[in-house]
Amino acid sequence: MDQIQEKTSKEVDIYRDTWVRFLGYANEVGEAFRALVPVSAVWATYAVATVYVSADAVDKGKKAAVEHGDNPGKTTKVAVAVVDTFVWQALASVAIPGFTINRVCAASLYLLGRTTRLPLSVRKWTTTAIGLSTIPFIIHPIDRGVDFLLDSSLRKVYGQSAGERHD
Repeated sequence: MDQIQEKTSKEVDIYRDTWVRFLGYANEVGEAFRALVPVSAVWATYAVATVYVSADAVDKGKKAAVEHGDNPGKTTKVAVAVVDTFVWQALASVAIPGFTINRVCAASLYLLGRTTRLPLSVRKWTTTAIGLSTIPFIIHPIDRGVDFLLDSSLRKVYGQSAGERHD
C-alpha cells in the first residue's frame, strides 16, 4: 500500500514522465531522415534536442535549489545537479544516439546501393525506415552505458553515488 501511495504522490517530472520526453529523441529522427531532407532540417532537430537537454538541466537545478533551501553547499549541489543532468542528457539523448543512427543509416544506404538494384529513392526511404526502427533498440543500452561512464568518471569527481543521479 505504501508503494502505491508513494507512486501516486510522486511529482510528475515533465521532462521524463510526459510527451515532452520525446523531444530528446528529435535528433535521432532527424538522422534517420538525413537522406531525404536538407541538412538544415537535420540540424534543426539537434536544436530541438539541445533545448530539451538544457531545459531538463535547468529544471533539475531548480529542484535541487528548492530541496537544499538555505543549507550550506547549496550552490555546489545545484551546480552538480545541472552539470550531471546536462552531461548525461547530452551524451545519452543527443551525441551517442545521433552518431549511432547516423552510422546505421549511412551503412544501410551504402549496403543497399552495393547489394541491390533498388532505385535511389527506395533505398533512401528504406534507410530512413531502418534508422527509425533502430531507435527503440538503442535507447536503453546507451542509457546504461552512459550511467556506467559517468559513474566511473565524472560522478567520482563530485562524489555523487549512483543512487543520487539526477535522471
